[in-house]
Amino acid sequence: MSLPISTGRIQSTLRRFLDSEASGGLVLMAAAAMALAVANSSLAEAYFDALHFYIGPLSLQHWINDALMAVFFLLVGLEIKREMLDGQLSTWSRRILPGAAAAGGMLAPALIYLAFNAGTPASIRGWAIPTATDIAFALGVLSLFGSRVPASMKIFLAALAIIDDLGAVIVIALFYTSGLNLSALAGAAAVLALLFLINRAGVKTLTLYLAVGVALWVLMFISGIHATLAGVLLALTIPIKLSPGAPEASDAESPLHRLEHLLHRPVAFVIVPVFGFANAGVSLLGTSISSLADPHTLGVAAGLFAGKLLGVLSVVGLLVKLGFAQLPAMANWTQMTGVALLCGIGFTMSLFIGLLAFDDPAVQDKVKIGILLGSAISGVAGSAVLMASRRKTSRP
Repeated sequence: MSLPISTGRIQSTLRRFLDSEASGGLVLMAAAAMALAVANSSLAEAYFDALHFYIGPLSLQHWINDALMAVFFLLVGLEIKREMLDGQLSTWSRRILPGAAAAGGMLAPALIYLAFNAGTPASIRGWAIPTATDIAFALGVLSLFGSRVPASMKIFLAALAIIDDLGAVIVIALFYTSGLNLSALAGAAAVLALLFLINRAGVKTLTLYLAVGVALWVLMFISGIHATLAGVLLALTIPIKLSPGAPEASDAESPLHRLEHLLHRPVAFVIVPVFGFANAGVSLLGTSISSLADPHTLGVAAGLFAGKLLGVLSVVGLLVKLGFAQLPAMANWTQMTGVALLCGIGFTMSLFIGLLAFDDPAVQDKVKIGILLGSAISGVAGSAVLMASRRKTSRP
């Protein structure tokens, strides 16, 4: 079954989402390149010292990764809730193709990473690193092809990445949480219950939700569960006005839409690029071809490039062959292959999971090199395939 396209909705939130994510992806590319350049220049010492400078109880890097990224996860949660309840993922027929492709695109990279690191128990903890797709980066590359790629493929990629983000959130909650403070966790549960009660009471004042959300973040931080997940939980409590079969509700009617629109640009153009700049910087001095053969680096790079391609494309091919789904409208298999390759761009969420998986800075650097390598190869290969598709379809 092809992915449906609702004209009214494409002109509203989803269109703005695609545009801002694509443009933000280009800014993120620039931020990542700048971080690499600075980390390998005479400014490297100042760069790393600044990241480890303490502001109150946390270093600058921790404020970015724990506090700023909570806002990123808030937006992720809002997007997941909107799409599941009132968007392109609101019915099972719409969810089956991107949902199954996302599942395949998480399983295959994890298996490939484990194959490279099976002999080292301590390294297995990084299995989830190559399972993520960076929606901003991938859509940023796809946007370079403009109308030469069908809108349905952009929607498919966005839907797949949103479901992928949901999977990443679940993985972080289940596998990267330790040393729980039960008192703080109980407090967080009470605050979350309060937020749901406020929602049930029909309150639509965003400032109240956000103020209580700050308390939720603090308690989550103390509890041992990664504080950024407070953003996702807060998003689940924000009221949304459903408008099935019609253009999406206006910002005045739907607090969720209003908050989503307020956050899109700051997250896409400030928060994610700042995170990328703070975490993509890795010194390449002393890096050799032999050092690239480290299991962490190879497992992540191969997981992103080969794993995403195999996982996404094989699942889509199986569903289409069995008649459970059709390719997105106006798309062909070459374009699907190109998009499957772009799914291997796992920058933001992969970096985030990598920092949770390993505490050793040396291992973190190996993981970062794998992420950068796998993402770069996936982006270049995906672009080449899409270019070939354009030439093929343009022939008379």
